[in-house]
Amino acid sequence: MPFGPDSVVLWAWGPVRVNLTLAGTWVLMVVLVTGSWLVTRRISADVEPSRWQLLLELVVEQMREQVREAGAKDPDPYLAFVGTLFLFIAGASVLGIVPGYTPPTASLSTTAALAATVFLAIPAFAVMARGWREYLRDYVRPTPLMLPFHVVGELSRTLALAVRLFGNIMSGQLIAAIIVSVVPFLFPAVLQGFGLLIGLIQAYVFGMLALVYVLSAVRTHAAERPVEPPHVNNVLDTE
Repeated sequence: MPFGPDSVVLWAWGPVRVNLTLAGTWVLMVVLVTGSWLVTRRISADVEPSRWQLLLELVVEQMREQVREAGAKDPDPYLAFVGTLFLFIAGASVLGIVPGYTPPTASLSTTAALAATVFLAIPAFAVMARGWREYLRDYVRPTPLMLPFHVVGELSRTLALAVRLFGNIMSGQLIAAIIVSVVPFLFPAVLQGFGLLIGLIQAYVFGMLALVYVLSAVRTHAAERPVEPPHVNNVLDTE
């Protein structure tokens, strides 16, 4: 039995196939890029900012503040990466309320790709901040016997990010679909709002967890322990 947007093929030509996940990702990318361009195309110090520009600036400033509270003294190096993760996942959840649109985050392949970017970003940020020698030494501290455990920890952390996001998004969609099929005229709007709220929470948690992992790798082994971002634990505990 087909399950998930990956199994829905919209167009095929030989080995090339476009499924619902890929199409949904393209639509989301077009919306984010076009929306950003429309909001920022007339930015000028001499022109009064529009409401959309003020909203975008508010979102960016809130992201910067969250990165700073997570423990980064200078949030700018991490803002683009964490902000992109958040906007992609949040944008998918917002578009999910549009009839006929299936968010790409409902596919395990998409969440695995997002987790893979975090997996690659961790050593990239750490090497830029500390150098590759110092970063690799963490894998053999306090003893070289810890090397396989550190490697397994990195891989399992990436897997947990992918499965966690996929499970939360899919479970919300399935519960909404089941309830709507039973009582189709009473709760659709409420369930759509509930699903949107879940998606936004997952976007925040995914981005902040990615930031915590990056910051913990950037700091030296002798530095203070990484500080957990505020509210993340509370969100996790309520799920």
